[in-house]
Amino acid sequence: MGSERAERNVSQLGNGVVGILAETVNMWERRAPLTPSHCARLVLRGGRSTSGVNRIIVQPSTKRIHHDAQYEDAGCEISDDLSECGLIIGIKQPTLEMILPDRAYAFFSHTHKAQKENMPLLDKILQERVSLFDYELIVDDDGKRLIAFGKFAGRAGLIDFLHGLGRRYLSLGYSTPFLSLGQSHMYPSLAAAKAAVIAVGEEIATFGLPSGILPIIFVFTGSGNVSQGAQEIFKLLPHSFVDAEKLPEISAGKSLSPHYQSTRRAFQLYGCVITSRHMVSPKDPSKCFDKDDYYAHPEHYNPVFHERIAPYASAIVNCMYWERRFPRLLSTEQLQQLMKNGCPLVGICDITCDIGGSIEFVNKSTSIERPFFRYDPSTNLYHDDMEGNGVICLAVDILPTEFSREASQHFGDILSRFVTSLASTKGLLELPSHLRRACIAYSGKLTPLYEYIPRMRKTMIEMSPATANSLPDKKYTHLVSLSGHLFDKFLINEALDIIETAGGSFHLVKCDVGQSIDDMSYSELEVGADETATLDKIIDSLTSIANAHRGDPNATEISLKIGRVSERRIDDSMDKVGPKVLILGAGRVCRPAAEFLSSYRNIDINGCNDYNTDQVHVIVASLYQKDAEETIDGIKNATAAQLDVSDIGSLSNLVSQVEVVVSLLPASFHAAIARVCIELKKHLVTASYVDDSMSKLEQAAQGAGVTILCEMGLDPGIDHMLSMKMIDEAHAQKGEIKAFTSFCGGLPSPAAANNPLAYKFSWSPAGAIRAGRNPAVYKFLGEIIHVDGSKLYESAKRIRLPELPAFALEHLPNRNSLMYGDLYGISKEASTVYRSTLRYEGFSEIMAILAKIGFFDATNHPLLEETNRPTYRTFLSELLNVNDISPPNTKVNGEESRGHDDEVISRLMMLGHCKEKELAVKILKTIKFLGLHEETEIPKECTSALSVISQRMEQRMSYGHDEQDMVLLHHEVEVEYPDGRPAEKHQATLLEFGKSENGRSTTAMALTVGVPAAIGALLLLQNKVQRKGVIRPLEPEIYIPALEILEASGIKLIERVET
Repeated sequence: MGSERAERNVSQLGNGVVGILAETVNMWERRAPLTPSHCARLVLRGGRSTSGVNRIIVQPSTKRIHHDAQYEDAGCEISDDLSECGLIIGIKQPTLEMILPDRAYAFFSHTHKAQKENMPLLDKILQERVSLFDYELIVDDDGKRLIAFGKFAGRAGLIDFLHGLGRRYLSLGYSTPFLSLGQSHMYPSLAAAKAAVIAVGEEIATFGLPSGILPIIFVFTGSGNVSQGAQEIFKLLPHSFVDAEKLPEISAGKSLSPHYQSTRRAFQLYGCVITSRHMVSPKDPSKCFDKDDYYAHPEHYNPVFHERIAPYASAIVNCMYWERRFPRLLSTEQLQQLMKNGCPLVGICDITCDIGGSIEFVNKSTSIERPFFRYDPSTNLYHDDMEGNGVICLAVDILPTEFSREASQHFGDILSRFVTSLASTKGLLELPSHLRRACIAYSGKLTPLYEYIPRMRKTMIEMSPATANSLPDKKYTHLVSLSGHLFDKFLINEALDIIETAGGSFHLVKCDVGQSIDDMSYSELEVGADETATLDKIIDSLTSIANAHRGDPNATEISLKIGRVSERRIDDSMDKVGPKVLILGAGRVCRPAAEFLSSYRNIDINGCNDYNTDQVHVIVASLYQKDAEETIDGIKNATAAQLDVSDIGSLSNLVSQVEVVVSLLPASFHAAIARVCIELKKHLVTASYVDDSMSKLEQAAQGAGVTILCEMGLDPGIDHMLSMKMIDEAHAQKGEIKAFTSFCGGLPSPAAANNPLAYKFSWSPAGAIRAGRNPAVYKFLGEIIHVDGSKLYESAKRIRLPELPAFALEHLPNRNSLMYGDLYGISKEASTVYRSTLRYEGFSEIMAILAKIGFFDATNHPLLEETNRPTYRTFLSELLNVNDISPPNTKVNGEESRGHDDEVISRLMMLGHCKEKELAVKILKTIKFLGLHEETEIPKECTSALSVISQRMEQRMSYGHDEQDMVLLHHEVEVEYPDGRPAEKHQATLLEFGKSENGRSTTAMALTVGVPAAIGALLLLQNKVQRKGVIRPLEPEIYIPALEILEASGIKLIERVET
């Protein structure tokens, strides 16, 4: 009998017969691991080969999104009996009775972390000699999960929450457009649900939202797939995303008079995405937030979400993974105090559905049919209605199934690639590595990667958040991190043996099983002992394991490291005596600034040089230490530091050690940084525009004797300095400015301008396209000219520069030029004030036609929301209003037809987009260059015409590895003299190309922004800037030496005067 059973087992595994389970875990579970179309393709392929999927048997289900008949039509068999199947697949865990012996199963088992509630299932699998593959553990070589529903959970969760938000606001006395939105499952498709959200957004944009609930601020936790899915829905509404530091300012906007509040409407919502650095702060004020340290030692951090974020949130969308050892996002006590203080929080969308987890009062999950409960913090009571005090909460744990059709399609698209191997392979070693790693048990035995599970089960205990001692039976504990080949080389078992043999105990706090190509793993153990000597002995023994392998030539294969995550310290070179400059940010612009400062000698500080060194020491600080280290690589007198600038204590500590700060971070950070600099009496330089938040610091900076030098980059920056030099020189000669024109552009070098648009993108094409739709205003010969954003490209004019006759250029008006007349003090005398953006000639003509075709439309297109993805050619046909564009390469009478090209040209002219055939041919060339005519399916991520063309532009119009960019700045100032001297035209031109030295490339844009900012810091170090407060580089004490140093550094400026 035993041999017969073994033979039957061998014959069943890998027999090519696949079974699909009927989902039983929840009445709403309608997803399927494979759709009928997936099954049809698998069976068809299997029938053509000796290995693969030969049959698919589907358990009948009357609630599955795809009917049984559809599976039958696809060639599947319908039967409750799956006994002939060697591989049985599902979505959720089956009941214990559904586990058949000697089979392979694949589903989300939730067992690999020894989850207590699922251990009976694992026991049944081992008892029945089953092979178990867990979808959650199928990852690529970089550790990224290949099969997941995260985005669908985020999408469904936010739609459901918006539905409930409308009801909640109504109960509070406010009618909002959210009220018309249904739950996700009420729509036949994701596209239909998105269309409904867009309709809500259009109503908000048209009629606004009531003043009494403003501002509406959504806070999203985390940045993974779940958060991305939720944000995807949120972005369908009129919105602005803001940094966490801006929340107090946004919230303060509601502090208006009662009369104004009663009539005011708002036409957008605000979104804010936060991560762990916004949620906690180090207990030691001298330290800054360190992600690695936080994950290893959460007890070293205090929760601050309830102080810095929650007081301003209308809705919290919780999408972030949490473990009990971490501080909670929001405790019940914190929420109660917040609501006492008048917090505007209306509801919580807990997509993670972490019961009793990061949001403590969420003590139960909700269902799709009853998705909300109401919690009243004042009474600590829970209610099932929407009316009354408190906050509403959504905590549905099966959200993706609300979009069962799309979720199943997405899931099956990936799973179908693996099913053939799983169904036809008889031995584990025959499977590819990503499937072997996902096998928890094989033929009833835990695989080596997961032999730790029984030992984990013995040590799993309930932990309170961030407790310092989670082993109550041991007096002394220590958190130890183990990394290396812990599971495939059995080192985890060796480590656990050492702990238990010594009389210690352990609790497995974190376990990341190695998923990379090198199978590296990471675990955190809380080790406990009754005596410190015992604990020390355990640590020493664990260390000996690591030391035993360090001299091994195969150490890369079997290595074990033991570490305690410690604070990051700035290099000892910080202690060197000498002038110090702190650069915040480690982007492209940073390196040219750091190189310039660290190589500049003979700094005279405050009129005397009392330093033992004649060089500046540069500290580059970034949120991630690695980024800062890469930035300063090879730069002498430079140090890397890790810094979270939102941690004011750590920022202050670093600022206190330097003379000048240069912030190359986004402008939203500058006000907070400036306040620290003012408090510590340190000068600050930025390359960003002066906004209201910076202007408000003028008096404080003056009082502290501090200079906050802003707009010290290229544009703004060099453009200011050249302008004021020319204007001041003309005024010094008693001249009057009659016209001021400025042209500036970041362009590809001529060699890199090798496409029909003669342009390359170094940033988001979508952002660049939107910028090209901004309105503009300028003064020309005394007349104020307004240009509508939709007509901006059509307003472009050609320009030729005498100094650069080979450049065929054009210019477009750049937003508001009039403010520069005021800034430069020439508004009353100049009849022309014009600032513009430069492009190569022909760019705007093509962009204008692409806009007319409809490629810049950001609204979701119905064709792109269908399940069957259109090709680029089909979408082009749709935009050109033709049934179809002829397929390419057809032949008529032996000659290749030009039907496709001719038809596109004909439609462009017929629709009035192009008046001349020559222009239509040029547009056709652009369309073909971008691949918008190809018979290739458009990716699912593209939902609008703008996203389609942006995706194509990003693919085909990015800079190549060896390609250079170019910066061109040209000013013209026309001067008249009252004493009869002939009028003059003063011109100044800057032309700079990107560089590549020693294998490292520096863009012209980074050079012309970073070096001026560094020069600003240098002038402050040399005490050459006497003016205090918030200033721009408009005064001679700044622009004269700055332009001289700029030229000396190799950035050439050409000046000439014509009469």
